[in-house]
Amino acid sequence: MSQMGIFDLSDRYASLDAKRDPLVEFDAILPSEESRPVLERVWRKPEAKRKSRAGRKPMDAVVMFKTLVLGKLYSLSE
Repeated sequence: MSQMGIFDLSDRYASLDAKRDPLVEFDAILPSEESRPVLERVWRKPEAKRKSRAGRKPMDAVVMFKTLVLGKLYSLSE
């Protein structure tokens, strides 16, 4: 695998935009920051109900939601 050039990444994004990449459309349909309060309220336990702060830090609620939706769209398993 060769090293990426200066314009390789921008060319790749332009190619994906020309092919109507579903991820770009998905991001336009579901704005991340506007849905964050609803997802946080549904997905996370309130701080008062957590037993301790030990363990792995929780994933971002928006990232987790988008991961689950994309998994369903593309029939991916965990």
